[in-house]
Amino acid sequence: MGSINGKDIHKVVVACDAGMGSSVMLASQLRKQLKKYSVAVEHTPVNSIPGDADVVITHNGLAARARAAAPGKVVVPFQVFLGDPAVTAVVKAIESGGEVSG
Repeated sequence: MGSINGKDIHKVVVACDAGMGSSVMLASQLRKQLKKYSVAVEHTPVNSIPGDADVVITHNGLAARARAAAPGKVVVPFQVFLGDPAVTAVVKAIESGGEVSG
């Protein structure tokens, strides 16, 4: 469990199990919200998280697998795909320079 300052986040990865559906929508929504901050948002399977990810956002049920696949990365688990407070907190931290823990 680590943390990172929002100003140091350059790449957010939305990791999922199957690679389709709701997590693709979440990644698209984050791309729009973070565009003006020059933060890349990628969507990948949980077992293929790229090494240059700063923050990994994944469903609660996949958090343990994400931590195993991306040791040392900040993993932020969420409950619901759209409007989850954990995801909103990541966006706000990038906007204001707050801390993201996971």
